[in-house]
Amino acid sequence: MDHLFFSLLTLVLQWFRPRHNVHLQLLQAQIRILRSRIDVSRIVPTPQEKAELLRLGAQVGHDVAEVMHVVQPETYRKWIRQSRLGVAFKPSGRPRIPMATVDLVLSMADDNVRWGYRRIVGEFKKLGIRIGTSTVKKILRGSGIHPAPDKAFKKPVVPWTTFVHAHMESMAACDFFTKRIYTLRGVLTAYVLVFIHLGSRKVYCSPATFNPTGDWVMQQTRNANMWLDDMGVTPRFVIHDRDRKYPDAFKAFWKTEGVRCIRIPLKAARANAFVETWIESLKRECLNYFMCFGEDQLDYITTTWVRYYNTRRPHRGLGMKNEVLEKTFIPQSEGVVRCRQQLGGLIKSYYREAA
Repeated sequence: MDHLFFSLLTLVLQWFRPRHNVHLQLLQAQIRILRSRIDVSRIVPTPQEKAELLRLGAQVGHDVAEVMHVVQPETYRKWIRQSRLGVAFKPSGRPRIPMATVDLVLSMADDNVRWGYRRIVGEFKKLGIRIGTSTVKKILRGSGIHPAPDKAFKKPVVPWTTFVHAHMESMAACDFFTKRIYTLRGVLTAYVLVFIHLGSRKVYCSPATFNPTGDWVMQQTRNANMWLDDMGVTPRFVIHDRDRKYPDAFKAFWKTEGVRCIRIPLKAARANAFVETWIESLKRECLNYFMCFGEDQLDYITTTWVRYYNTRRPHRGLGMKNEVLEKTFIPQSEGVVRCRQQLGGLIKSYYREAA
């Protein structure tokens, strides 16, 4: 009877063995396909995955050399020895850097372009966060932030925008603009020299001239310096372009006042964007509507516009909060609303008439 039972069992096993082998071959083929799609050549299982593989391998006496495709058989046997010695599996590799730490490193590097890796590590140490110099270096390089090649010998280059915004309260900029004047002698070009204080955005405009000589430029420069002094501004930098109308005495004058002149690069008008933008606004909103027939007319138009710009015009620039530049201006909430018109209605300013 037993002989008959074992015979039947052998027949059944012979019947299912090919089917079982095909299943194993199909699973192994899928594993090979998946492995070929993975970028990394080495797979590092987690402690939980190692324990699960050992549990399943123990059911077949750990005879898994032919079916183990995740790791090498030697690695599997090492796990067996560790398990028998009672050694707990630990996660492989270094722990991931928290995203909060990565964001803070990038923020510090972006806000402080002159800081090196060790300076950032020092700031983290003050905050009670342990981080290595190599980790900071890895984070910055991964984000495309690299130190200047000559950083060990020179101060790193500060971006122009960062420099300007850091010194706006002590920085002025200047430039010329022109206007065609129709006279009995024909069409002439009048020149006006403009100074703007970047911190307050207030502007000084010189009288117009057909002949901007060095002496004339120096006189307007002295007038602009007195204008800055009246506002309580002590400039440290003056930005200007490479126009030849600036005489050598221009730089010498500012140097005696303790002011450094900064010449912008050629064809880089954006480096002097504040004054360039103001001149564009003056022409677009005012001068382009007028034909001038004399210097006095041009002076009247620009003086009226500058006075309105400095005292009554709301400003929508970055950080200006749509308010007027005059600090002593107090909004009124009572009284009849009136409109003051200037330059033939081109300038309109609303105000409340006192009761």
